[in-house]
Amino acid sequence: MNLSYFLAKRISFQHAGGFSGIIHRIAVASLAVGLGVAILSIMVLGGFQKTVSSRVYGFTGHFQVQKFQMSSSFEEQPFSMNGEFLKNRGKFPFLSKVQSYAHKAALLKGAAEVEGILLKGVGKDFDSLGFAQYLVEGKMLHLPDSGVSNEVLLSKLVANKLNISLGDKVTLYFVQQPPRYRRVQVVGIFETYLENFDEQVVIGELQTIRNLNGWTNDQVGGLELHVADPAQLDVYVPLLEEELDFDLRLMDSRARFLDIFDWLKLLDTNVVVFISLIGFVAIFNMGAILFLLIMERTQMIGLLKAMGAKNAQIQSLFFWNGIHILGKGLLYGNIFALVLGGLQDYFQLIPLDPVSYYMSYVPIDWNWMAFLLLNLGVTVLTALVLWIPVRIISRVDPIKSLRFN
Repeated sequence: MNLSYFLAKRISFQHAGGFSGIIHRIAVASLAVGLGVAILSIMVLGGFQKTVSSRVYGFTGHFQVQKFQMSSSFEEQPFSMNGEFLKNRGKFPFLSKVQSYAHKAALLKGAAEVEGILLKGVGKDFDSLGFAQYLVEGKMLHLPDSGVSNEVLLSKLVANKLNISLGDKVTLYFVQQPPRYRRVQVVGIFETYLENFDEQVVIGELQTIRNLNGWTNDQVGGLELHVADPAQLDVYVPLLEEELDFDLRLMDSRARFLDIFDWLKLLDTNVVVFISLIGFVAIFNMGAILFLLIMERTQMIGLLKAMGAKNAQIQSLFFWNGIHILGKGLLYGNIFALVLGGLQDYFQLIPLDPVSYYMSYVPIDWNWMAFLLLNLGVTVLTALVLWIPVRIISRVDPIKSLRFN
């Protein structure tokens, strides 16, 4: 058996009492808390980013395809779905779904007030199951094969503002020549917590907008493109642009909602700084505690040297002792983070203000690769730092150390 490893186990906190045992436990606790908080930070950051970005992408797609137009109007110019781009969809295996849509500005009249809204018309390719997660009351739209359903979905924000309830019939006024209106029924109320959408967007049927604008049945205002792997968005942009018809343009949701995605990037910076500070303190504590343990064991070091032990053997002894503390700290830190993260993910114990954070509770993301890299980084850095205090052992004089009190 390795002598250094054997002695390291003998002086570990299971066998040590008094001061040494207390120091060992403090070291394990400080490392466990530091690592646990760092892991929880990554879990919460990932949860925020995924939840907010998925809400944006779920409402608009990762990309939008629209016809070039000079004006900045909310309403799009129509183009045919029989163009070359959709015919070549087989070239894009990374597209998980393509949804057609169109927008039209309108006035929504409630019982006593009127609100300016943007009617978003969706077609038969609308992902009702994906959008159902935002539905808080009622049901999804019924989109018939022919004719118009005259059903709409309102946001909870607009419904409360205009005092509209589920099942009410309301009037949409469209400013055009000649002016037109439609009586529609509210069959569902949704809530995304994103003000950009909840304040103005009403979900209706694409065929309604086609009829109002005089479009043919194959014309749409745009296409929403959803990809399977959002991490590869920058790779997909040139591939999609290369196949677009000459009169179409590709729009990136990250650029359209720059304020939201810039906020998410800022969270990245904050968490990196936070984790770096926690890591520095935890690793510094490990070095300082090992130094205290060396000082507390000065007489033992002198005795080992007097018995012929080499500096390298004694250094290995304390290095293995530090690694033992590190292992315990990593184990307890991971258990601490995973248990708290699991409780929050399952029971949603910590609530949030949806108006400020776009969600009603603290979200959790189980990013196992990030956990692994963080544990690996802490292990490597701590192991390197542990060699600093053990270098002091080579300077210990066995005669003076035996008389050290």
